[in-house]
Amino acid sequence: MAGLFSLEGRRALVTGANTGIGQAIAVALAGQGADVTCAGRRSCAETVDAITAAGGKAESLTLDFADPMAARDVFAGAGYSILVNNAGTIRRADSVDYSEADWDAVVDTNLKALFFTCQAFGKALMADGTPGSVINIASLLSFQGGIRVPAYTASKHGVAGVTKILANEWAPHGITVNAIAPGYIATNNTEALREDPDRSKAILDRIPAGRWGDPSDIGGTAAFLASPAATYITGAVLNVDGGWLAR
Repeated sequence: MAGLFSLEGRRALVTGANTGIGQAIAVALAGQGADVTCAGRRSCAETVDAITAAGGKAESLTLDFADPMAARDVFAGAGYSILVNNAGTIRRADSVDYSEADWDAVVDTNLKALFFTCQAFGKALMADGTPGSVINIASLLSFQGGIRVPAYTASKHGVAGVTKILANEWAPHGITVNAIAPGYIATNNTEALREDPDRSKAILDRIPAGRWGDPSDIGGTAAFLASPAATYITGAVLNVDGGWLAR
């Protein structure tokens, strides 16, 4: 008998699955039995190899979400019932100097592509009458302002809003839509922070858990939100941050 957290018989697409959080999510979904498509603009071969070596099912798909419509033809008739929107980008500059090109690049990838990928996924599920799960990767900057990342902050606030409106509209179709807001996670993106003793100490001093998060912390949360255990959870933006926002 399938367990409450089993994803057996489900097909999932994870964007930005080549490394870090996206890779951990893909591995976690496969670990619960999902057949996972690892999508990204760079090769996801390492993720696919890790999954298949552990006895899971995975394949790679090249998609560049600098084109917000990159996934419009992916879902129809393909049998997906789980979508994880993890692909994203960030560009830093003082707000008074921030360029239109940087703004558009960040918002197009982090928000516009996310919305239209959700749209294509939702249309396919509704056409088939199939329930499903959307998990968007938000940020602590869905709640906070940050510094020198105006487009990223705007886009991640937008991710929280899109998550809520889609949850409202799609709940009658049996489609849950939630977001995960990761805290400070030990990935390539935070390597410089972790190697700076003063910055690392300042960050750790605020985290009640007393440690940097591991990508697997996000992977486990995503697997839970995609599972039958979470069918009455929708419209949530769940911070997985070791207590950072509670401090």
